Amino acid sequence: MITTTALTKVYHSHGREVTALDGVDLHVTESEVYGVIGQSGAGKSSLIRCVNLLERPTAGTVTVDGQDLTALADRGPRARKALREARSRIGMVFQHFNLLSSRTVRQNVELPLEILGTGRTERARKALDLLDLVGLADQAKAYPAHLSGGQKQRVGIARALAGDPKVLLSDEATSSLDPETTRSILRLLRDLNRQLGLTVLLITHEMDVVKAVCDSAALMKEGRIVESGTVGELLATPGSAFAEALYPVSGEASDADRTLVDLTFRAGTTVQPTISRLSRAYGIDVTILSATIDTADGRQAGRMRIELPGRVEDNAPPLGFLRDQGVHVGLPGREPADGPAPAEESAV
Repeated sequence: MITTTALTKVYHSHGREVTALDGVDLHVTESEVYGVIGQSGAGKSSLIRCVNLLERPTAGTVTVDGQDLTALADRGPRARKALREARSRIGMVFQHFNLLSSRTVRQNVELPLEILGTGRTERARKALDLLDLVGLADQAKAYPAHLSGGQKQRVGIARALAGDPKVLLSDEATSSLDPETTRSILRLLRDLNRQLGLTVLLITHEMDVVKAVCDSAALMKEGRIVESGTVGELLATPGSAFAEALYPVSGEASDADRTLVDLTFRAGTTVQPTISRLSRAYGIDVTILSATIDTADGRQAGRMRIELPGRVEDNAPPLGFLRDQGVHVGLPGREPADGPAPAEESAV
């Protein structure tokens, strides 16, 4: 649904060049929620603004729903009209809401429809339907100044849906909200993704956002994508910086004759007492050094670092047992113990 190829954006400031995007290849499939995460300055906002051509890329291509948007830029009146029509099918949710204070909530939602030339009666009907969809039907006549931050963002989401988009772009939409409001907005985005079949591209610096709603994700650093894939694939990738940031674990072996093991539990629906079964099956004491396990979107996933008695070569049967449970097994400081675990397997 969204593809960028060798996407590059260079800004010129005071006689010097700043490369915000450095050959970014991104692929977001239809009807998924895709998160792009990175620290400030990583290039995330430049990426999302280039996707809908609010920023014109220096080089590379942007294709949305099979249409090369970069081919339409600066190519004459007919191409520019086609670009405007293509943009109307891409909704955008901003960090700071961007609502007009002089307009009511309903009038703010109607704004894109006015630009599209929709008649007054149809604008009002559609705006009220969208406000009902985001849970704000009773606030249609209110003004933005009387709304909470979460309510303002819901208005922003309703406005972004006014053009019946196939793609919804979210630029740090929850970063200025409190944790509970953030969770409610993320639930709304996931519900809209499922109800409307929307493809959602999220830009964020918060790992919890990725954990809560994303099917796939990419990690950006210095204008480049350094890791990408489904969240499950990234979790099971040995040495993944994404996995370490999403579910951090720590701890050192208490003795040279003991084995450190990192376990990755892929998102699944069945909770299995894996560690207690391991202890009973082999009559060993398992030390849990750290663990980060969470339930997101109804599925449990996470990572754990444990310590087993004996050296690595002595622990082949226990390690094999763990693999047989569908758990990805890694040995910190050593070569990876195995490859990715199956897609839907056990958690602790």
